[in-house]
Amino acid sequence: MDWGHFAQQMASMARDLLAQDSVAATMERITASATELVGGCEAAGILVLHDSHVETLAPTHQLAIDSDELQERLREGPCFDAARSSYGERVFRIADLTAEHQRWPAYAPQARELGVGSMMGFLLYTEEQDFGALNLYSREPGTFTATSETAGWLLASHAAVAFSAARTHAQMEQAIATRHTVGEAMGILMGARHLTEEEAFDVLRRYSQQENVKLREVARRICEQGTF
Repeated sequence: MDWGHFAQQMASMARDLLAQDSVAATMERITASATELVGGCEAAGILVLHDSHVETLAPTHQLAIDSDELQERLREGPCFDAARSSYGERVFRIADLTAEHQRWPAYAPQARELGVGSMMGFLLYTEEQDFGALNLYSREPGTFTATSETAGWLLASHAAVAFSAARTHAQMEQAIATRHTVGEAMGILMGARHLTEEEAFDVLRRYSQQENVKLREVARRICEQGTF
């Protein structure tokens, strides 16, 4: 491994990640970078575990989707272990999946049938009941070495920062859009029902709670229909 050249590639990738204009584009660039920069990586994807529901984001190959769906169906596998780890395990490397039958008696043989020979995973974030990890796959056993793990960990560290920044930016944009919609809905109610600003917001809030509908959705309906 030429670490000098790798460092240059990482710097270029980091700039590229921060230049993406959406969370989805950032994730796609992360997984594409994994296949480009980590030797032997044939497929990559970001697995998001919502409590026990699995979602695959920005997969570069069907293999990543199949592996994630298999873990969800069996409720076992490396990502489930990492998500449940009380120590917050941030990295796992499985050099040869055929040797992991004892650890994951259901997942290991079926994943091998899918074509997974070796894999690595890197924690991107944990948030309440959610867990996100960057997973890298090779069809051949023994592909991922300690050097591969170091390269993947460096990539994932940059990716986690870029992913967090993209999510924060998206949340801010959504908050601004929601505030604008709520303000517009309050104006409609104030004019139609001769309410004060405080009374109009209270009407929105009570309806949201009673109907178990998010405030921004209530506001959107009023803006589009003039009523709830």
